[in-house]
Amino acid sequence: MIVQSTIDGNPHFVIEQIDHSRMTGRVAAAFGNEQFSAPTPNDLMVSVTAHHDEGWAAIDGLYEQSPETGLPHHLTGTPLPYLVKSSKASPDFNEKNHAYCGLLSSMHTYGLFNGRYGLSDFIFIDKISDDVKADVKAMLDAELERQDRLKEELAADAESAKWVEEDVLFDNYKLLQFFDTLSLYFHMSHAEGRVKTEFLNVPDGKGKDHTLSIEPTDDGAYTLSPFPFKGDSVEFSVPGRFLSAQPAGADFKEIFASTAKENQSYKLIAG
Repeated sequence: MIVQSTIDGNPHFVIEQIDHSRMTGRVAAAFGNEQFSAPTPNDLMVSVTAHHDEGWAAIDGLYEQSPETGLPHHLTGTPLPYLVKSSKASPDFNEKNHAYCGLLSSMHTYGLFNGRYGLSDFIFIDKISDDVKADVKAMLDAELERQDRLKEELAADAESAKWVEEDVLFDNYKLLQFFDTLSLYFHMSHAEGRVKTEFLNVPDGKGKDHTLSIEPTDDGAYTLSPFPFKGDSVEFSVPGRFLSAQPAGADFKEIFASTAKENQSYKLIAG
């Protein structure tokens, strides 16, 4: 899950990964204007974006409590054995929908452990303890094999062959990372903690990458420049639950069942 930061003493807004993914899919569906081309193939890109964290459903459904925080496990504090399972399960799910969805989902998994294919300086695999590194490496090796197999399958078809051309495929990978990190900008931090931030390497579909800058406004909206969405503004929302830290042994399954979801909304306007 994503346990959003908060001001001391206030409950945390807790977002299930599936709900995070669904909003991210809506971000993908809204992308595209005169400057930024909509993703191609559009339906498959929206689908894989909306389901990029589908493997987390079973993990989130455990409703386990973190002994460190008294809250559910946060995304970055999830025990690594669970992370290995979710990292494989997401590409498994997406491949059943379409080979291209499985390919991009697998790249998303591999990239999270390996510096996003050079887009990030953070190499997660290097930070993993030796007692679980072998399991992580086996999972990642299997993902590379999956990618090779799916690329070969897609290249054999005249329509999908162009989707796996190196530049096209990597542009779509970069778009998936942008959609995800834009959603995480809102989901990870409470409103008062959101600051001016840049999103690097956002392709326009015309051969050029851009740096997009987001900044909160005084009226609660966020400027984004250059603006990659249809129209002059766009609004997204995500459901979650406001939860406070609980004593050890709390029944979070019951707490989740008895706590109604609320929506958190975010408005972006052209900078």
